[in-house]
Amino acid sequence: MRFLTALRQSAIRKLELLEEADIVVGIPTYMSATTIKKVLITVCQGLYRYFPDKRSLVFVSDGGSTDDTREVAQTVDVSTYDQEKIVTIYRGLPGKGSALRAVFEAAGFLGAKAVALFDADLRSITPEWVRNVLTPVFEGYDYIAPYYNRYKFDGTITNTVVYPLVRAMFGRRIRQPIGGDFGVSPRLAKHFTEREVWDTDVARFGIDVWMTVNAITGGFKIAQTRLGLKIHDVKDPGKHLSSMFRQVVGTLFKLLEEYEDYWMGVKGSSPVPILGEAPEGEPPEFEIDVENLIGYFKLGFEHFGALWKNILEGEDFSLYEHLYHETDPDRFVIPNETWARTVYRYAAVFHSIPRQRFKVLNTLIPLYNLNVANLYNRLRYSSQSEAERYFNDLAETFEDLKDYILTLWRPETREEEKAVF
Repeated sequence: MRFLTALRQSAIRKLELLEEADIVVGIPTYMSATTIKKVLITVCQGLYRYFPDKRSLVFVSDGGSTDDTREVAQTVDVSTYDQEKIVTIYRGLPGKGSALRAVFEAAGFLGAKAVALFDADLRSITPEWVRNVLTPVFEGYDYIAPYYNRYKFDGTITNTVVYPLVRAMFGRRIRQPIGGDFGVSPRLAKHFTEREVWDTDVARFGIDVWMTVNAITGGFKIAQTRLGLKIHDVKDPGKHLSSMFRQVVGTLFKLLEEYEDYWMGVKGSSPVPILGEAPEGEPPEFEIDVENLIGYFKLGFEHFGALWKNILEGEDFSLYEHLYHETDPDRFVIPNETWARTVYRYAAVFHSIPRQRFKVLNTLIPLYNLNVANLYNRLRYSSQSEAERYFNDLAETFEDLKDYILTLWRPETREEEKAVF
C-alpha cells in the first residue's frame, strides 16, 4: 500500500494545535523502553538550556514497539522543560526510514527552522549534543553529521566499508556517514520528503547513508560536529551485525547505481569541517569473539568458496583460501588492498545482477567477519589515535584503487549473471 504521508491523523491533529515550531527533534524508536526516557529528558534539557527562546517539539516516531516504549515516552513530563512532545506510530513500511519521514513531514508542517535526529538507544547523550547538532543549522549548514569518539572496534561496518566507500566514491570525508545523530535544515528536510523513495527499502533501512549521499550529491552545505563519546547498545560484529551489514551495504551499493554519473567524475576527496571542541573521555572497551569471526569465515568458505573464486581477483581468493587452512588465529591478517578490491568487486557484481543481488551480498558477510578479525589482530594493542590512522589509511587505499572499480563497472548482462551463479 502506498502512503502519501507517514503521519497518522492523530499526529496531524496535534500538529494542527501546535501550528508552528522553530525546532523539531525526531527520535525514531523501536523496542526502546529501557533507553527512551533518558534520551527524551536529555533532549529536553538541551533545548531548555541552549534554545530557551525557541519553540520546540520533540517527536517520538515509533515503529509499533510491543514493549513499553511508547508508554514510557508518554510518561516523561516535558512541560517541566517548557517543551512540546508527540509520541506516535508512523505510517508506512516498517523501518527507520519511515520513522524519519514522519519527522521531516512534521517539521515541514510546523515550518521548523532546524531539525535534529537522535537515536533512541543512546547512553552517552548529553544536553550539549542538542546544542552541537542544532547550532550549525541555525548558522547556515544544511547537514550536520556526528563526529564521535568511539572504541576502535565499535562501528566496524562504518570503519571498513561505509566510510572508505563514501569517501572514495563521493569525495567527502564524512567520518560517520551512518552515525544516527544528525542536524538537518528545512531545505534539506523538504528535499528528503520529496524524493520518491518511501515505498522502497530506503523506508526500511539504510536511511542514514541515503541521507548522507543525498546531502553530498545535492550540493548541500555539510559539516561535522564533535559529540564526544558514543555509547549505545553494543553489538558483537560476529554475532549481531549480519542483518545490519546486508541492509546498509545493500543501500550503499544501490546508491552507487543511482549516482554513478556523479561518482565517476569524482577524483580524490576533500575534508568536511569539524565544528566544536572535543569533549573529554575515553570510550569503554568491549570484547570481540575472534574465534566466532574466524569460524564464520571458514564456514562461509565451505559454502561459497567456488562463488568467491568467480567473483574475486585471483590473488585475493588465494589469500582467503590460504587463511581457510590457517589454524593460528593471530595470523588472520589481510592487506588493505585485498579488502578494498573485495568490496569493489562485490559492488560491481551487485550492480550487474539485479535479480540475485542480495544473494550475492550475503556471501560477502563471511569475508566481512574475516576482516573484523583482521582488525583485531592489527589493532588490539593500538591506541585510539593509532587505530584512527589505520582507518584513514584504509580509506586512502579505497581512493587509490578507485580506477579499479571503474574498470569493473558494467551494465547488467545475462551472461555475467550466469558466470557468477
